[in-house]
Amino acid sequence: MIFPRTRQILAGLCLSLLLLTTACAPEEPSRWDQVQQETTQKQPSTGTKTTTAAKPTSGGQFNKFFPQPGAGFDRVYTQEKAGFAEAKLKQGGKDVAMLAISDTASNPSAAAKYQQSSRTIAGYPAVETGTTATSVLVGDRYQVKVLSRDPGFTKSDREAWLQRFDLDGLRSLPTTAQKR
Repeated sequence: MIFPRTRQILAGLCLSLLLLTTACAPEEPSRWDQVQQETTQKQPSTGTKTTTAAKPTSGGQFNKFFPQPGAGFDRVYTQEKAGFAEAKLKQGGKDVAMLAISDTASNPSAAAKYQQSSRTIAGYPAVETGTTATSVLVGDRYQVKVLSRDPGFTKSDREAWLQRFDLDGLRSLPTTAQKR
């Protein structure tokens, strides 16, 4: 008679101990918590002053600086997001080039390649990337790029289309920091 009662008490005591130990155990941080902690930790001081990245310009603000269609070419906007806008250049229904404007505010290394450029297009530093891309850096911030999608769209075509962008208007585009 005593034995079944002892078993009930012992089972209740074990269950209570199990609940107590699991409830008081420290919670392991999830992998998301660890990544958040790593990315928000302060960088060690190097003695140099660091700048914070500016907020990228809205992609919709770039559309008015793209070249106007005409002379057998159509322009079709394909992508627009913060800091980036892109359009296809079509001729006879066929894609011949991609036109793009991107804000290097959140990616300063993209602008660094223009510092060593000795070439200019419309007064802005220009860079050739491979055999199908030509770009300029406007106002030390906005990268304007033309990429060939058809072998018949040559380097001189890319340079001519770069000059059809409103580059001076883009240079005077107020940045987010200037709007405040």
